[in-house]
Formats: sequence, C-alpha cells, structure tokens
Amino acid sequence: MTKAEIFKKSINGKKITVIGIGISNMPLITMLVECGAIVTACDAHDEEWLGDNYRKCAELGVNMHLGEDYLDHLTDEIIFKTPGMRYDKPQLLKAVENGAKLTSEMEMFFELCPAHIIAVTGSDGKTTTTSLINEMMTRAGYKTWLGGNIGRPLLSQVGDMTEDDYAILELSSFQLHTMKYSPEIAVITNLSPNHLDWHTDYQEYIDAKTNIFMHMNEGAKLILNADNEDSASLAVPVEINVNYFSRNQKAEIYLDGDIIKYGDEDVLNINDIKIPGMHNVENYMAAIGAVHDLVPNSVIVDTAKEFGGVPHRIELVRTLEGIRFYNSSIDSSPNRTINTLNVFPEKVIMIAGGKDKGIPYDAIGEPIADHVKILILIGATSDKILDALKATGREDEVEVIRASTYEDAVGTAYDKAHEGDVVLLSPASTSFDMFRNFEERGNLFKRIVNEL
Repeated sequence: MTKAEIFKKSINGKKITVIGIGISNMPLITMLVECGAIVTACDAHDEEWLGDNYRKCAELGVNMHLGEDYLDHLTDEIIFKTPGMRYDKPQLLKAVENGAKLTSEMEMFFELCPAHIIAVTGSDGKTTTTSLINEMMTRAGYKTWLGGNIGRPLLSQVGDMTEDDYAILELSSFQLHTMKYSPEIAVITNLSPNHLDWHTDYQEYIDAKTNIFMHMNEGAKLILNADNEDSASLAVPVEINVNYFSRNQKAEIYLDGDIIKYGDEDVLNINDIKIPGMHNVENYMAAIGAVHDLVPNSVIVDTAKEFGGVPHRIELVRTLEGIRFYNSSIDSSPNRTINTLNVFPEKVIMIAGGKDKGIPYDAIGEPIADHVKILILIGATSDKILDALKATGREDEVEVIRASTYEDAVGTAYDKAHEGDVVLLSPASTSFDMFRNFEERGNLFKRIVNEL
C-alpha cells in the first residue's frame, strides 16, 4: 500500500478537526469524510458568510463550531489548521499538550506525496514563476499537479499521483512556517519585508521561507536570487546544490545582453518573452534554473513566446474609448506595484490601497511620482501610500482622490481618463480589509470595468 492509502485507512473512525471552512480546506474536509473520519469544522465566520461551504459541510454531516469561540474545546486526535493561523495560539498549544497532532493540508501533502516536488516561494514573483515551471514541464510531456498557494489543494488527489509525476507548488510563508519537509527542487525568488502583521518580525518571516530548503536531502537543488541581498546571504547547508540567478552579474543563470544563459549555454532571448517587465525576466531565470535539467531549451523558448501571464497580474481587461484598463490585483505589496508601474512607459491612473500588513511603504513614493498622474486611494493603507508620496516632496505632481467603494474608484478613474490613458488596479496591499482574496477583488474590478 502507498503512504496515501495507509493514511486514508488509518483515519477511518478517527475524530479530526479542520480549522477554516474556506476554499483551500473544502477538498480536505470532503476527503476526510469519504475516508470515514468523524470531522468537526471550525470557523470564526457565521453561516451566512460561509455560504455554499457551510451548506456543503452540512450535507456531508460535518459537525461545525462557528463564531467567536470556534477554537474552544479542541479535543480531537488530529487538527488541521488553516495556513493563515499561527501554530502558537493558546488553544492550539493546549490541544497539542493534550496529545493532538497539529498539522496542515500542505504539511500532510508533503508527508504522503509520491511524486517529485518542485516548490517556489518568495516575496514577489512566486505565482508567475510557479506557473512558468508548470507550463514548461507540461509542454515537455510531464504529468504535473499545480497547487499549494496557487491552483487547488492537492492532498485529496495524492492517491492519484505516481512516482513519475511532478507536483509544482507555490508556498507562502504561512504554509512554510512549521514545515518539516522540503522539495527536491526549490526556488526563492526574492525576499523583502512582508506579512509583518502576522509574523513577529522580519527575521521570523525569513526563517519561515528558509524552511523550503532546510529539510532538503543531499543533492537537492535550490535556486536563489543573487541580486536580492536577503536571499543571496542565506546560509545554505553544504550538501545542497545552489544555483544563483542574476540580471547584473555572472552567476549560474545570468543575463548576457539580451540572452539568458545557463552557464555557457544560451537559453532564451528576453525579446521572446511575451509578458512585459524586467521582473518577469527574473521570473524566467528562476524558472529556467528549476527546470534546466528536465526541459529542452526549445520548450522554454516556446513557453516564452506563448505564455500570456497569470490572471490578475497586469491583465488587460478592456479597451474602452481608447482607455486601457488593467487588473493587477495580485500586487499585494509595494514592491509588486513598483514592478508593475515600471512596465508602463506612460503615466497611469492608478487605484491603490487595501489591508495593512505592517510593512513599510516608503519605497513606493518615488515610483508613484514618476509613473502616476492620478492616484485613487481606497482601503486601510491609503494614508501610508499618501505619506510615502508626500515624503518625496513631489505630491503636487500627482492628483490624489479618495474613494469609498470600488464602483466609486473605477467610475472616477473612467471620468478622469482620456483616449490613450491607462487605468490600473495595483493595490500594493492585500485584499482582506474588503475581500476574501485578491481574486475576488480583481474580479469585482473586472466586472465594474466591463459594465462601463
């Protein structure tokens, strides 16, 4: 029997708690019920907010604890926590002290997965890099399973995987925080302060990210960004093969003029890359480092010429009256927005703001002054973004408008725009002040734009 088959048989009749009744945990809840487990699902939200997920759990016969006291009385043998919950909450520590096994969907996946695993993390670019790796591997004929922080949860499908398959994962710091497993091939795109409203400090955030390689076996492969000081300076165990990529200096993967090279080998002319921006050149270098020994260069070139990017990342929604509307809702940090602004040669009308993650916004001031002519602010980080602009002494160069709703923000942008203008949603912040995720935020923006 495979590890997955043994696990599924072992949980028959066991009492298991799943914390979080969201998209990522619903396949897990369904699988546990189908394996005969007695499942309790806990969530801070109420029945109305949970909507279809609540109804699905009810149909499955799942016990549910909802509301403020949802973490009280955690007595089951196994507890799956949602990735966004810290392991050191008092209720969880007490449950572990009383004998419960605390895990997560992703940690259990690593434990049971028979396939080869390639995983990507980083502060910026990880979604595009993960998608590129998956696209290249699929085009080369491998059977791949895309998941983690992107795509779909994979634990419920682990029984369908074989030793010849490849699981391609995007991993967040939340998922890696308590991880005790590492992939065969790992990529860290870059590191910069992020999620400091969740992590105790920046060092804890870095430590979480390094779990992607801290448990690697001898001979495993790690790809790091030589141009990013914090990732280039990571202490890596000597038994791991490290490949660095760089736009600015010679490394294992580097840029020589317009050519991305792997060692002395020409791999890709950056003029063949369909998606814009030098940050995407870096994403290609990271992906090439991961797949070089698995995928022929011809596949890499074909991917570059045809891959149009991921949804919500500089996504052209519509051209109306000569005005181009772009959705980049995935820009959940100042650095992502800076990279996005650098793509556009003209000054744009930008909608920005969202949840405050406790990270600094100082660096975004000059790029806004350089690339934005009208700034429409909405959400909790509006003041931080405006303060960053004011600190440049160039606030008079940008018209700043406040909006209370996305309908108001998009409508104002449309009213202010003329033929040839770009209206850009690039929040520089997470979505959780107003939305469940960046996809929901981006989809609302697209709907409003398409209704203009």
